[in-house]
Amino acid sequence: MAWYHDWFNHEAYELVYRHRDDQEAERVVALIEQVVHPEPACTILDVGCGRGRHARALARRGYRVTGIDVAERALQLARERAEAEGLKIQFVLHDMRQPFCTGCFDGVVNLFTAFGFFEEEADHLRALQAMAQALRSGGWLVQDFFNADYLARYLVPSDHFTCDGIEITQERWLENGRVNKRIRLRHKETETVFCESVRLLRLEDFQRLYVQAGLEIQNILGDYEGRPFTPESPRLILYARKPA
Repeated sequence: MAWYHDWFNHEAYELVYRHRDDQEAERVVALIEQVVHPEPACTILDVGCGRGRHARALARRGYRVTGIDVAERALQLARERAEAEGLKIQFVLHDMRQPFCTGCFDGVVNLFTAFGFFEEEADHLRALQAMAQALRSGGWLVQDFFNADYLARYLVPSDHFTCDGIEITQERWLENGRVNKRIRLRHKETETVFCESVRLLRLEDFQRLYVQAGLEIQNILGDYEGRPFTPESPRLILYARKPA
């Protein structure tokens, strides 16, 4: 089974990424509104929604949101948190490489590097084609990925911290065009190990994939404050449209 099935379902995932919280999600959604200017109450598909923090941030603003992910436990947590806030969001177990629907959504978001997981280049194209297929004519896509060159330049080889009584050690390295991470979780006498591996996709890779998927890039940003993309940007945020 692929690494993301095990890791994204594990309860410790949120400990490792505890800094990726609702406050950050609100910043990202504010940027989307600033760049895209979505119509009020438009329909949005959150691809790779995880535990639903971006989906909830969108729904709080009145958008009609559907989230898809391959991690069932993450989706269950997303449903519980949306319900606790009184938000109506549909969360569906679905592989982003498979078409979800045709022309059903005004917008699609794919955020916090919920992409690049697959071994085969063709699977990344299939995922983008499925996103494009889900959009109505003239619909929009916002995709948030890391800047591969920035990541490679400033990669932190390892770190260690303790959270909720769990010792967490992370080891990172670059190999075969991917950034890899080994996460060691130690609680008392038990150690559990997970891995991440994400393709180092660069702007030119996305430009090629977007052309193949029939999407037209409108703007490229480099951080959640909306600054233009440069080689020193920490993020690669693409705003694209499906031709009308």
